[in-house]
Amino acid sequence: MDHITQLCDEITAFADVVFGADLATPVPTCPEWTLNQLYRHVGRGIRWAARNVTNRLDGPADPKTVPDGKPPAEPEAARQWVIDGAQVLLAAVAKAGPDTEVWTFGGPRPAAWWVRRWTHEVAVHRADAAIAVGADFTLAPEWAADALSEWFDLLTPRLAELGSKTVHLHATDEGLGQAGEWTLRDGTWRHEHGKGDVALRGPATELLLVTTRRRPVEQTAIQVFGDDDVLRAWSDAMTL
Repeated sequence: MDHITQLCDEITAFADVVFGADLATPVPTCPEWTLNQLYRHVGRGIRWAARNVTNRLDGPADPKTVPDGKPPAEPEAARQWVIDGAQVLLAAVAKAGPDTEVWTFGGPRPAAWWVRRWTHEVAVHRADAAIAVGADFTLAPEWAADALSEWFDLLTPRLAELGSKTVHLHATDEGLGQAGEWTLRDGTWRHEHGKGDVALRGPATELLLVTTRRRPVEQTAIQVFGDDDVLRAWSDAMTL
């Protein structure tokens, strides 16, 4: 998958939603944040990721050391600052080498890991912005599915909280095949068809929004089968 192109497209789409609205608009899915704080988080956060790639330290970069970490005051310049963040990260990865190991949340990983991470980070925050302004959020099924897989990778340590219980997700979009099914059990996950103590079935984008706690399952077309207690435990575990 071309995460480089997708990251650039996503961050532009995110900026279009945010800067097409009142920046004082509250963001319900990010409590106590406004669109102003949301775009600053994205613009500074992606530069922080670039700093981690550039520094190649054993731990996370100090956010205070992020170059160009504050946006311009003028909205159009601030919009471009957000969009330019993608190029800052991509340039850092290219200079370091995409296969060069750098610090990540899950231990040393290739620098290109950060491109995939921020592709999906921006997509989910675009959903935050869309929800805040009452706009539709659309994402191609293959990208929603990749975002789900990346999220489960990121939160693998938390899957252990489910114990022996099994959660199964099945995306109903055509053409995803096995990439559209996830079985979570025994502290890990894999692409496979199967049953679970609880199962969720629906479009990949809605599965992503529910998994990342951007939308309650009751407000989606997702079908839920099985144990409500396991569903709640799984939902609680799906937060950073």
